[in-house]
Amino acid sequence: MDLSTSYLGLALRNPLVASASPLSNTGDGVRRLADAGVGAVVLYSLFEEQVRQEAERNARLADAGTDSFAESLSYFPADADADPGPRRYLSLLERAAAAVDIPVIGSLNGVTPGGWTSYARDMQDAGAAAIELNIYYVPGNPRITGREVEQRHIDILGRVKAAVSVPVAVKLSPHFSSTGEMALRLDEAGADGLVLFNRFLQPDIDPETLTMMPGLDLSSPAEARLPRTWIAILHSQVRASLAATTGVDSPAEVVTYLLAGADVVMTASALIRHGLGHAAVLLDGLARWMGRKGYGCVDDVRGLLAVPAGAEGAGYERAGYVRTMRAADGVSQAALEPATEWSSG
Repeated sequence: MDLSTSYLGLALRNPLVASASPLSNTGDGVRRLADAGVGAVVLYSLFEEQVRQEAERNARLADAGTDSFAESLSYFPADADADPGPRRYLSLLERAAAAVDIPVIGSLNGVTPGGWTSYARDMQDAGAAAIELNIYYVPGNPRITGREVEQRHIDILGRVKAAVSVPVAVKLSPHFSSTGEMALRLDEAGADGLVLFNRFLQPDIDPETLTMMPGLDLSSPAEARLPRTWIAILHSQVRASLAATTGVDSPAEVVTYLLAGADVVMTASALIRHGLGHAAVLLDGLARWMGRKGYGCVDDVRGLLAVPAGAEGAGYERAGYVRTMRAADGVSQAALEPATEWSSG
């Protein structure tokens, strides 16, 4: 069974990718993911805030020696040996890329088109096979227009694309007013891949302590429906690779994402929940399903249930919605009818 595939122009041994998570925040973690059998690893994210903190720290170091003699140019304050995020990240990336024989993808997490995007070049130089842009932006200001939010994504992508020669993927939110148009704009702006979708943390309120509680829940299979729908719509519409993420827990989600048109299927929750050995369960399940259905390679499966090329996406989805609601109505009516075998008693 041939599970090999291509993502962002990179040759992968299979379509299962370990998405950015604490599982990849050490060199040993990356090696263990590779040994578990995944086709690629997205390193945990470097945050824009970490880059800003390092810039501020460097400025303090420069100021500390301004009035010193030449002999003290090597002076550093007491915290100079602290290991700031960006330097640690690049060191880890370099070691991880050299230690495994699968692509290691760097991840940048930010919200503004600022200087932090220049670290994409440093990631490339450290050995990243590609860059994933996780633009984690919740527009809390109600006066910000939807077009401004969209343009921010385009601007960030443009800056990173200008800085690197390796492929660049964008991890998208599902909350654009027109997700399809946003995907097309990013595709036209040069995105080599689209990752669908980002899961925003949703804090809750504790009524007893009157405090906000952070929300960090592992995804569930039910959450796969939304990204699967959009992957099916976009499969024939964009040049960019499509990566599915969210809701992968069993081989069934891997199969259905591929049928919808995904080039790769990303997971972190399943590996955290079940352990790294679960990667083999997912891949073996995919291979067994392909064998049972008579498919010899992943390309035979990909996009079989995508929206057909040339079909009008909205109409196609509307038809599916109507069929679903009619079926649900039939189930509801049956539930209201008395059971015939009890009526004579």
